[in-house]
Amino acid sequence: MKLLRFGAKGAEKPAILDEQGNIRDLSSVVADINGFVLEHELAKIGQTNLEILPIVPNDVRIGACVGNVGKFICIGLNYSDHAAETNSPIPKEPIIFNKWTSAIVGANDDVEIPRGSQKTDWEVELGVVIGKSGRYIDEKDAMDYVAGYCVINDVSEREYQLERGGTWDKGKGNDTFGPMGPYLVTKDEIADPHNLQMWLEVDGKRYQNGNTNTMIFKIPYLISYLSRFMSLQAGDVISTGTPPGVGLGQKPPVYLQAGQTMRLGIEGLGEQTQKVVQA
Repeated sequence: MKLLRFGAKGAEKPAILDEQGNIRDLSSVVADINGFVLEHELAKIGQTNLEILPIVPNDVRIGACVGNVGKFICIGLNYSDHAAETNSPIPKEPIIFNKWTSAIVGANDDVEIPRGSQKTDWEVELGVVIGKSGRYIDEKDAMDYVAGYCVINDVSEREYQLERGGTWDKGKGNDTFGPMGPYLVTKDEIADPHNLQMWLEVDGKRYQNGNTNTMIFKIPYLISYLSRFMSLQAGDVISTGTPPGVGLGQKPPVYLQAGQTMRLGIEGLGEQTQKVVQA
């Protein structure tokens, strides 16, 4: 299933994409696409006759594909070729940081350059959405805790992240720095999440063109590893790292400017388009 949320920000409704490409309103079936629904009511959606559900106009705003996200957990330097482009050593253990949930926006919403920022950057990433709560999860069981996958743009302010002291979080969690969606694609639709093409363009220029097969730490390991340090709840989102081609890695570095347009996507998970604006 391709699940999504539509409508005005803060008032999104649940929906599903049918086989003909129509968005069908799921409001009569479930309250939202959130942790409770992912853990307890996916079967109800799967058993619904989609043809009886209202069709939503194609020009409607698409919100973030998961509502009420509890934790937005990110993994840094998790692609061997991205580590190489930033002249960073391969991590011995996953690098963990957070994006604040207030950063989450829809897949095609505007991305704001923070006031005073000179180094706002892009990162196409595979998002893993947790569908079952747990802790101390064995790696062999970890995929049982996955509801599905989505596209994430891990927008980053590199000065705030790397030059201002403290942790990476201050450069990762600005408002609008977490476009998510358009769809939550349930895991049954993705045969191998570790072999998906992914790409990102700015104003039509292709900067990132990678594949999830260069991940250093794979999804089962990440879930097991994270669950040693925190419980994972249904509806939590893990952003699993980016391939090479970020602005920081260009020679010389290239950063986003107001008026530009980002377009990005992952094989089987859909595409995002964001206009860059000044906060």
